[in-house]
Amino acid sequence: MHVDPEHPVVRVSHGALGVDDRGLPVSPDGTVHRLALTFDAFDARHHTLWLRYAHTQVGSRGAAETVVDTTCARLLEHWPHVLAQESVARYAWALLKEEVAWWLDDHDREPALIGTAAFHAAVRKLLDHEKRDQFDVLQREMRLYGAISRLPERQYDVVVLRYVLQVPDEEVAEYMGIEVATVRSHVRHARRRLAKHLDVRETETEE
Repeated sequence: MHVDPEHPVVRVSHGALGVDDRGLPVSPDGTVHRLALTFDAFDARHHTLWLRYAHTQVGSRGAAETVVDTTCARLLEHWPHVLAQESVARYAWALLKEEVAWWLDDHDREPALIGTAAFHAAVRKLLDHEKRDQFDVLQREMRLYGAISRLPERQYDVVVLRYVLQVPDEEVAEYMGIEVATVRSHVRHARRRLAKHLDVRETETEE
């Protein structure tokens, strides 16, 4: 994962500030930082998607919660700095991806997309299309998600957010700090790559 050098993300010791019984940062004089209230609102909006994305990468709910909790701790500890960024959502997304990368590295694992999203999507299709050959459905799903995992980073993020997690283009653009038109451009390029890798006509990858 590459962090924008113009908006560097700082990894910090989570014990740098004290916390109250809610986990909010406490200043040296014991006063709860008022800016934490704005963090609560930001976290409430994005937390569920962060968990869903982390789950597709680390492979389990517990590990995903660990990754997201660590991300939140880092955001909260430096919340005034985060609020000063051009795009808070983009900064938080970069931080989340960094924590995912560190977790995978610490546990010597590859992203778990094939074992999570692919499996559940295949099961849904099997339930919806009982007359189709089940092995063929599962095999094609595995090939597709394997190909997705080899896309360039930005194309990968767009495809996972838009198609695996069903996030609207406008929200994808917000998370990645890009224009909606750029999101759609990444989708077009990703489709071409996937079609070539899977040896299918591009029109077959529209859905």
